Amino acid sequence: MAVSISRDLSVRILEDENTVKLTERKLALRASVQKGEPKSLGVSQVMLGLMVLFYSLPLHCTDFTEVVNLGVPWWSGLSFITAGAVAIFMEKHCSMKIVAVCLVVTAVSVLLSVVALIIYFVDMKKNPETPCNTMVHGGCSEEHYATSLSRGVKSSLLLFTLIQAVVSSTFLFLLYRERRNFTQYTSLTQSAPATPTTVTPTDFN
Repeated sequence: MAVSISRDLSVRILEDENTVKLTERKLALRASVQKGEPKSLGVSQVMLGLMVLFYSLPLHCTDFTEVVNLGVPWWSGLSFITAGAVAIFMEKHCSMKIVAVCLVVTAVSVLLSVVALIIYFVDMKKNPETPCNTMVHGGCSEEHYATSLSRGVKSSLLLFTLIQAVVSSTFLFLLYRERRNFTQYTSLTQSAPATPTTVTPTDFN
């Protein structure tokens, strides 16, 4: 906003309507972000990350396959927790910089989820469950139980990772839409001229 005084002592106040719209859009963005969606989605991601980490512990008792050798449950679980923590932080401290950081972290989480899903599928296909060979005492071999446990744990981890991929993708779409709407108002502010408003001075005579 700028003020100019003409020869007849009239005051001209330059009010930029697009700046007002931009301010309103900032408030609307903050309101939409703080409706509880980021917090609920963030908590979901943190819980999924913790479940992936804890459910992966039994894999240390089985044969080490690609999933364990590449550390898939650990880096994927930590990425889920990080993305969820950033989303929760954004709900309390909303700004465009935080939204941008959350957008990048969520995109990385989606990418890592897809990579983890591919590794789980390949690992489970290459390491099938060993058939039950009846032993003398009537039970199955230890290898059968070990591969059965490993396959069951990996199936659970695959399910958690799939859910995380869906949650992160949904959150990523919401963040991208809000950021795109905001940048549209920013471009309007930079290109549109100011709208002058004339204010007549008070007559003191």
